[in-house]
Amino acid sequence: MAGPMAEPRSSKQAAGEAAARLVKNGMKLGLGTGSTVEFFLQALAARIQREGLQVVGVPTSKATGDRAEALGVPLTDLERTPELDLVVDGADEVDGEFRLIKGGGGALLREKIVAAAGKKVVIIVGAGKCVARLGTSFMLPVEVTPFGHGATRGRIEREGHCTAFLRTAADGQPFRTDNGNLIFDCRFDKGIGNPVTLHRKLSEIPGVVEIGLFLDLCHVVVEGRDDGTVKILERPRA
Repeated sequence: MAGPMAEPRSSKQAAGEAAARLVKNGMKLGLGTGSTVEFFLQALAARIQREGLQVVGVPTSKATGDRAEALGVPLTDLERTPELDLVVDGADEVDGEFRLIKGGGGALLREKIVAAAGKKVVIIVGAGKCVARLGTSFMLPVEVTPFGHGATRGRIEREGHCTAFLRTAADGQPFRTDNGNLIFDCRFDKGIGNPVTLHRKLSEIPGVVEIGLFLDLCHVVVEGRDDGTVKILERPRA
């Protein structure tokens, strides 16, 4: 009698496992945040146990740090390890020019700092995350200081020509990032026409801490597919 059939791999799992295969012994890693990164952490931990792989990782959130510790992935920080060989993170949207929207998990500030420290940044996504225009299927997170956030919201909406919604937690209270800040999720009716210009305008607003537009920070996209296969896209070198 045949045993039970194995559960099919999700597109996120396929992407996470593929990224774990890119890790080499001795690497200093950036560990992203989110549901796709969870599969990467599991696969990385399995390699550490199976192969004796020696790596250290800088987590981009408290949640990732806690999960990595539970899985036995050694951790460090950017003070001790300011340069990283490989950063693996997820994204909410990716366009054809390797530009990203990130911050669905609320860790955009730390994710951008860690990405900037990486020699190579690999973005892992499940099916449906690659889009023709950013902002069409996912709102843009903008992290702001709590002080004066109502006034900051007004300027974000005027400068960005968007509608900004204060993110709330499960208890209905305003969501707080690991840095103690708030997040506005910004909706663009026709998507983001010019991400570079928008990033510049929003960055100039007092009270804005960070924007979930990641420009020129992604080198490789690993896209998982529903059939369990992956497609790897590499950004052309300038």
